[in-house]
Amino acid sequence: MVIMIFFFGLFIGSFLNVCISRIPSGESIVYPPSHCSNCKVRLKPLDLVPIFSYGFLKGRCRYCKNKISLEYPIVELITGFLFALLYLKFGLSFNLIKYLIFTSLAIVIGIIDFKTQDVYLSTTVTGGIFGVIIILIEKLLYNHSIMDNLLGALIPAAVISLIVFTTKGMGEGDIEIAALCGLFLGFRLSILMILLSFVLGGLVGGLLIVFKIKDKKDYMAFGPYIAIGTFLSIMWGNDIILWYFLLF
Repeated sequence: MVIMIFFFGLFIGSFLNVCISRIPSGESIVYPPSHCSNCKVRLKPLDLVPIFSYGFLKGRCRYCKNKISLEYPIVELITGFLFALLYLKFGLSFNLIKYLIFTSLAIVIGIIDFKTQDVYLSTTVTGGIFGVIIILIEKLLYNHSIMDNLLGALIPAAVISLIVFTTKGMGEGDIEIAALCGLFLGFRLSILMILLSFVLGGLVGGLLIVFKIKDKKDYMAFGPYIAIGTFLSIMWGNDIILWYFLLF
């Protein structure tokens, strides 16, 4: 079953590539159908098979021979791998569906932020709508506390807002991402998510400065670190919290 989930993730990753490439330019993610960004020729079904079509075509468009970005198979592989990890943790359950949806959103938002250093309202609003629907379903099925999700959204948003409006060291889009991720995580895991995001961002940022890839004054997208911190919290958050309290 895990192999099926992995391949399902590859195909979802192919669609996420469409979202990542089209949303920043304001294009519809539905129409026109998938096409080469260079020659605009509509791609055939065989051209759209994740990973395999890239290898078969040797990383070039079948029609104009323009080089295809390595980003496409990488996103597909990441999505497949993360989907498989989620299945191994949650099995076939409502939580699996919930976190597959969230992970897909996080991949799109995180990569777009990394590439453009911008967060698009359409992505966070879409995520918020899915989040509210999932919260209501959890309330009906499991009598889950809605307040837990609301606090999960408000606390990280408040922390990022404080940094944004006092130091200008982060973008306002990071507030939206933090609120969205916290909405899915709930109160306790959202706090861990923020801590992990700052640790990851600090480590990577420090290394980039040490190796002179970035300067201290350069802006660095924080959305990807929020997304990674959130996934780590989903997968191992409770274990990390337990380990922390046992340690101290």
